[in-house]
Amino acid sequence: MTISAKTLLKSAALAVATVSASVVVTAPAAAQSRTSIAVANYEAAVVQSQAYQNAANQMKTTYKADIDAATARATALQAEIKPLIDAYTAAAQQPGATPQSVQPQAQAVQQKRAAGQQELAQLQRRVTLATAYVEEQVGKQLNAAIRASMKAKNVDLVLQPQAIIAREPYVDITADIVSELNKLVPSAQIVPPAGWQPGQAQQQAQQQAQQPPAAAQPSGR
Repeated sequence: MTISAKTLLKSAALAVATVSASVVVTAPAAAQSRTSIAVANYEAAVVQSQAYQNAANQMKTTYKADIDAATARATALQAEIKPLIDAYTAAAQQPGATPQSVQPQAQAVQQKRAAGQQELAQLQRRVTLATAYVEEQVGKQLNAAIRASMKAKNVDLVLQPQAIIAREPYVDITADIVSELNKLVPSAQIVPPAGWQPGQAQQQAQQQAQQPPAAAQPSGR
């Protein structure tokens, strides 16, 4: 996922992660949380959604030339970097070698890798942008999907997996969120509009929310 898309998903998830209500006591069942607390991996839910999966398969065809070019260049870059790594290794194995003495070789490797990453990023630009566009389309409904899953499972609080030390399998509602996303977002477009950038819609919404309301016009007599 791109950084902007992940930020969008995190914002949506955080909007419901802190929701609190009176504790609802439910009968213990394998498919329900016994404590009104659930765990969900919202990024995995987006990726596992049918709209995302279908879009990913479509991109393999639509952007095949880009993908093939990036793959071929990545292979070539590995071959180009290997002699530099070998030179660094040889210099580091010399008697009396120090971090300072091998710094030129280390910098050569780092510079080559950085240049290669920039080159690959450019080759993958259309695929990266398309992926972010799909993530944003699905992510816009993440908040609603989480809330619907919470309501269906009588859950008051949703935590992320990394915040959990131990849990039972039945408290994970990621699959339920995926099901809700499939209802809310049956499909996603893989070609962004001209000029579209990741997080653009979110930024516009924030700007609109920050704008002061228009002053009321005085009524005529």
